[in-house]
Amino acid sequence: MGTAAMQLAVIVPCYNEQEALPLTIARLTELKSRLVRDGAIGEASTITFVDDGSTDRTWSVIESAAAADASIHGIKLSRNSGHQNALIAGLLTVPGDLLVSVDADLQDDLEAIGAMLAKCREGAEIVYGVRNDRGSDTAFKRVTAEAYYRLMRLFGVDLVFNHADYRLMTRTAIGALEQYGEVNLFLRGIVPQLGFKTASVHYARTERVAGESKYPLRKMLALAWEGLSSFSPSPLRWITAIGLAISLLSFLIGCWALAATIFFGGTVPGWASTVVPIYFLGGIQMLSLGIIGEYISKTYLETKRRPRYVIEKKV
Repeated sequence: MGTAAMQLAVIVPCYNEQEALPLTIARLTELKSRLVRDGAIGEASTITFVDDGSTDRTWSVIESAAAADASIHGIKLSRNSGHQNALIAGLLTVPGDLLVSVDADLQDDLEAIGAMLAKCREGAEIVYGVRNDRGSDTAFKRVTAEAYYRLMRLFGVDLVFNHADYRLMTRTAIGALEQYGEVNLFLRGIVPQLGFKTASVHYARTERVAGESKYPLRKMLALAWEGLSSFSPSPLRWITAIGLAISLLSFLIGCWALAATIFFGGTVPGWASTVVPIYFLGGIQMLSLGIIGEYISKTYLETKRRPRYVIEKKV
């Protein structure tokens, strides 16, 4: 597939990125101009920033950039809908033959876009940006991130190891993505399900250029659970397995108590032997109910069919 005559659209979801945006805009603009000059993409290629309900000057920065450069556009969501919804809003709204999604913090190497285009010319419909060096992450984040990918694989969720949301997709792949209308959105799990020919481009992850991370531990855990519960019924099966194991253990304890009563004339009652099993079983039951409740709540949200995002304005 040739890309020289194709129009590239870069999608950048933003949330409170007023500090990072000026540098991000400058680097993306320079990269686009260079790719056009080299004949890698068409002259009508664009850069679109999706403001996910920011509370700072993010939208003002986008408006100013769009006024100064006709190839820069902006989409403002009416409220904070979450990173995944902001990303899908751009992918399903912005025209273009090839679409690349990248975060605004510039931790993902923009030079990898050129390599993605090369893979696309070789026939790939989806090209994943894969981190081969997480040296900029803290040891805790690096260990937990890699453990998360391995855990998802253990549960049967098809994810690309060390890939987040930095990827290139052709219009054909985007057309297939449009058919997925679920509210509980986890693109890292959906995109591999599309099929098509895929490829990967490796790059080193760098430090954030400015501002603070928009994914603290709480949000990272929420995203991890979203991905797991949206694509795998394994937690429900684990509840069944735990329930069977506890039932078997209770049966064995009952047999032991009966044998002790018959052959030894009873057992000495103790506080621990009474209270510990009650708390243990109570905790297991509450945990099981919580996991079941999460799946029920997802079903509840899906049946409402509410829009994933609302676009307030465009520039």
